Amino acid sequence: MNFKKYSFGKAILCIAIALGGVSVAKAEDVITHAQPTLPTAPLTITTKDGVKHVFTVELAKEFKQQEIGEMFRKELPKNKGMLFVWERPQTSDMWMRNTYIPLDIVFIDSNNRIHAIAENAVPLSESIISSHGEVANTLELAGGVTEELGIRVGDLVSGQALQR
Repeated sequence: MNFKKYSFGKAILCIAIALGGVSVAKAEDVITHAQPTLPTAPLTITTKDGVKHVFTVELAKEFKQQEIGEMFRKELPKNKGMLFVWERPQTSDMWMRNTYIPLDIVFIDSNNRIHAIAENAVPLSESIISSHGEVANTLELAGGVTEELGIRVGDLVSGQALQR
């Protein structure tokens, strides 16, 4: 999965127009394959009833890593995921372009609580999946995992993966 920030794109377009230029994507900028496995860290989600679920998550900290996300990958084990570490809290707008597997998208607020969950995001869809508010991180898990494990809005997220 990758992300799409409307305000950033509009700002770049306005700057390009103001400077009298047009920005064109270069062939090497086109995403055509999965990225290598990113560095990982443990992450725990503790449900309201005290049950702890431990995941190993890849850390997508840089723009290009976040842009590619889970694109072109064919599987995601239930105990793994990808954490998008935002530079500062923001509205997180995601989509499933070039993403072949369903994902649960978990939006995590600045207090490390789950703000929202989009379950079983549809593979290859370009529909925007929004956090509907500012979040500090966005977590992608295998589709269906949040329901299966009873993970809900308000649950606590902790672990080394959240350390900046």
